[in-house]
Amino acid sequence: MRLYAIADLHLSYKHNREALDELQPHDEDSLIICGDVGERLEHLQEAFEITTKLFKQVFWVPGNHELYTLPGVTTEDDLDKELRGEYKYQECVRVANECGVITPEDEFVKWEGEGGPCLICPIFTLYDYSFRPAHVTREKALDWAIEQNVYATDEALLHPDPYQSRDEWCTELVSKTEERLEKAAARNIPLIIINHWPLREDTITIPSIPRFSLWCGTKKTEDWHKKFNAKVVVTGHLHVRRTDWIDGVRFEEVSLGYPRQWQAAKDRGLDINDLLREILPGMPDPGDGRTIWRRSGVPSDWTRT
Repeated sequence: MRLYAIADLHLSYKHNREALDELQPHDEDSLIICGDVGERLEHLQEAFEITTKLFKQVFWVPGNHELYTLPGVTTEDDLDKELRGEYKYQECVRVANECGVITPEDEFVKWEGEGGPCLICPIFTLYDYSFRPAHVTREKALDWAIEQNVYATDEALLHPDPYQSRDEWCTELVSKTEERLEKAAARNIPLIIINHWPLREDTITIPSIPRFSLWCGTKKTEDWHKKFNAKVVVTGHLHVRRTDWIDGVRFEEVSLGYPRQWQAAKDRGLDINDLLREILPGMPDPGDGRTIWRRSGVPSDWTRT
């Protein structure tokens, strides 16, 4: 009974969709899907139908891509029907529930397998543009990113309805999630916190587009790993696979990414099965505080930037 994780499957890419069909059965193990399965509800259906047959239990949290409202004419049979914001999220939850997948709207599950006992805590926090330098105001944040030609697709496709802004939606989500995690931590069982967006800014390294950090989380969560007695924090979003230990807590970025971003793994003869990250029991802390980079799918480059 092991717990695995993967994120950013991006099934709109043919190669990634084909890779999912290569996933091997894990009858006694469970799987975390850490967001960005795809942009449409049918992507979720496909992923859930496949993974629930291969794993004993499946957990899912939304990423920004699940929340997108794609332009174009919808038909009566179109599952998405131009859903926006919170309404799109609730439809994603409905699809997950129909497939028996556990979401941030469900009760946290006690893990009794290897590495347990733990509480598995899927959460949804979004972002509020606070991952930026202190001298950059919120009002100037987008201009700061645009200075280096960085502008997230979220600005056009991720709508905050019924909230006035993504910041406001994030604030509401963080408040709701904090209450749930406080109650969970009071049970004195270590938590496995699962979120699409990183909880801490210092776990974000995107050399090609560093100012993309604006769309990567909120500073309101930076102490949650200590505050809520986390054993492991599992995230995606960055498409930069890595493992960190901070304050004795293991942080796992578990994204697959776009096809070109896991080409190095394919060049080594690895496939999606090799890129599943073991969360529990997981890798022990080497005690040297360095980042383990996993660009090619396996631990390498024991250095911190």
